[in-house]
Amino acid sequence: MAEVVVIEFAAPNAVDIYNKTNTELGWDGVPDSTDWPAGMLSHVSGEKGDKLIVVEVWESQAAQGEFMSSKLGPALAAVGAPPPDRIEWFDSVMDVHTHAH
Repeated sequence: MAEVVVIEFAAPNAVDIYNKTNTELGWDGVPDSTDWPAGMLSHVSGEKGDKLIVVEVWESQAAQGEFMSSKLGPALAAVGAPPPDRIEWFDSVMDVHTHAH
């Protein structure tokens, strides 16, 4: 069963940190699914003022943990990202859907 993680950051430059982290990961622009780490099923982010939220669906917490230790953690450190204010995992109760507008 897939698992959903919600990660929240609060910083005056949260979106800038997010963009720099993506650049550090080699994701200049929107990565397509072939650039995603193993086990990531979806990713969305949003901002409101100084807050940034990231919601991801992973095959497992272990897959996200591998990505965190091998790539995301070092990228966050490289850009000086603050620790998140919240990390919370949920069991997925619906299949992942995409709706194009």
